[in-house]
Amino acid sequence: MDLKEIKAIIDLMKKNSLSEFELEQNDFKIKLKRGVAMPVEGDDGYYSARLPGGGGQSIPASLPAPVAAPVPINETEIKSPMIGTLYRAPSPDAASYVEVGAEVGPDTVVCIIEAMKVMNEIKAETRGVITAIVAENAKPVEFGQPLFKIRPL
Repeated sequence: MDLKEIKAIIDLMKKNSLSEFELEQNDFKIKLKRGVAMPVEGDDGYYSARLPGGGGQSIPASLPAPVAAPVPINETEIKSPMIGTLYRAPSPDAASYVEVGAEVGPDTVVCIIEAMKVMNEIKAETRGVITAIVAENAKPVEFGQPLFKIRPL
């Protein structure tokens, strides 16, 4: 992946109001987050990213170094199994499927994701308590994007 492709991903993140993006291919892994204060190297506010197979070349990038968001040991994440639009309730005037503090089981529906005009129910797939709602209602989500944080029981 070169700098041009990374910039294209950043533009797509801005266009679709995504706050987080993660990609893993072979020996390359990139995780980008928007709106998070992160440390940078160098006096100019830029860092150098070393790409695999690049012969030790460094490329300048205009983003601060990505930092993985810490997930407490006793928490896991419910991640999006697909690309689509997340809805926290079955209809606009209905109550949300789950809220912070809700106890869920493996078959509990936590949200729906609309993909190509099909509504897909997303289940917790584990028993626990919802500790955080990470994704925004009626916003696009990506494959593997965290939707909820859950403390297993």
